[in-house]
Amino acid sequence: MDARAKLKLLLPFLILLLAGGLYYSLVSSKTQRERPVLSEKVWQIAAIAAERRVLSPNVTLYGRVESPELLKAAAPGGGVVERVFVRNGARVDQGDPLVTMDQRDFSAALLRAQADQRDIDNQIVELGVRHRSNQAALETELELMSIAEAEVGRLLQLKKQDLSTDTALNSARSELAQRRLAVTARQLEIDSYPARLSTLKARRDRSQAELAEARLALERSHLKAPFDALISDVAVAAGDRVSVGEVLVSLFPLDSLEIRAHLPTSYIDSVQGAMAGGESLYARLLNRGDDRRFPLLRLAGEAEATGIDAYFGVEDGSAQFRPGELLALSLQLPAEADVFAIPYQAIYGNSRIYRIVDERLQAVEVKSIGQARNTDGSVLVLIRSEQIAPGDLIASTHLPNAVSGLKVERVEP
Repeated sequence: MDARAKLKLLLPFLILLLAGGLYYSLVSSKTQRERPVLSEKVWQIAAIAAERRVLSPNVTLYGRVESPELLKAAAPGGGVVERVFVRNGARVDQGDPLVTMDQRDFSAALLRAQADQRDIDNQIVELGVRHRSNQAALETELELMSIAEAEVGRLLQLKKQDLSTDTALNSARSELAQRRLAVTARQLEIDSYPARLSTLKARRDRSQAELAEARLALERSHLKAPFDALISDVAVAAGDRVSVGEVLVSLFPLDSLEIRAHLPTSYIDSVQGAMAGGESLYARLLNRGDDRRFPLLRLAGEAEATGIDAYFGVEDGSAQFRPGELLALSLQLPAEADVFAIPYQAIYGNSRIYRIVDERLQAVEVKSIGQARNTDGSVLVLIRSEQIAPGDLIASTHLPNAVSGLKVERVEP
């Protein structure tokens, strides 16, 4: 084999050897970098020290203004509205006119009732006269019956002596029977007098009631305010035809307003205990700058799964409130001992907080008692838990990714 052939045979190996040496040279000359050291992220949060306190919690309630004494003045009878004196929202005094109906619709009924009354009175008088006449006639009927009986006796004696005929005797007996029937009929008239008189008196009583109703309807056709009130609705206008019982005007007393709010189940025991002990509870309006207090009057007779309705009194509030208005209230509950006050952002899901132990978060389950206002006006949540001791640090910064074990660093708020 000549040199040229050997060179062709060795050339691929020389190329591979050269490439390997070049690769080794490049790898050995590469700059070496230090691997980064991973460090745990530290979250900066604010914290407060737990302190046991005795505070009166507040609970926010949403109520509706109502009036249990809402009066719906209705038409006393069918007719036409003649005049309306008030408008919705007007304030009226006791005795002020509200609505007047056409008097002709009620005068006819009154005249009919008066005529029926006079008719029955006349029938009673007539019955008395007839009774006295029957009593006098009965005496005459008895005398005639006695004469007829004597005549029959006389003819019987004559018949025995063959001095009278059968025809005369039968005629006398027929006369006696007629006299006895007349006496019986007259006696029946006299005996039935008390029952007939009682029937007429009952009709007279019914007629008097109808007459009283007609007079009352006529009187009520002039609707007047029965007390100092506020008009809540006017349902008719002059010229409208209404039927009996149809509502014309709705109004309520100025001092009858109440606020009905739903009290959650978790606060029922506390409120009932305070009321049973004679303690007075009050609520205030939220977000209105109104310092008035609304006393808790009573709780509803029936509870629901979510709570019970509570009723608060409104004193001198008719000029400001109207039935149906929605209000936000803050009810101050009885004082609670051994509670912790924390800001709203420190609580998670209304039942969990995080305390700081060895610079890490630790979840603690708590019971929410209510809320209270701080001296600066901010709202605090009142909680209670046996796992919290005075002096424990409670995270007051709300972290969306808060979990037990999360490393934190406390900073000043």
